[in-house]
Amino acid sequence: MAKNLLPEHIRFNYKIWLSNDKDEGILGDGKRQILKAIEEHGSLKGATVALGITYRRTWGDLKKIEEMLGFTILDKERGGKEGGKMSLTPEGRKLIQAFDAFHEKVDDVIEKAFDEFRSQLTR
Repeated sequence: MAKNLLPEHIRFNYKIWLSNDKDEGILGDGKRQILKAIEEHGSLKGATVALGITYRRTWGDLKKIEEMLGFTILDKERGGKEGGKMSLTPEGRKLIQAFDAFHEKVDDVIEKAFDEFRSQLTR
């Protein structure tokens, strides 16, 4: 029986992100996770606490995403004693839904390609 050169515990990993013509990252898996957490928790503070990331840097990253894309992805309500609220705009939701659908298709293609790669490594 043929044995595969690649042990079963070896996996293939990759990252997908959008960047501009200067190769500055705009949106990838990490930022997508932040945007989904904002939608889930209803605030940036809730999202950053849940993900264990810093509020200040995340806020700066989100502002930069909007600047680079040229449209608003977040609806923001300033806080009072209850705290602020934040959610995705319709455009922000559409962006995340499209990114998720794209990622799913790419995941399927890459998984099949990796299976083919692995099958070529038998001895």
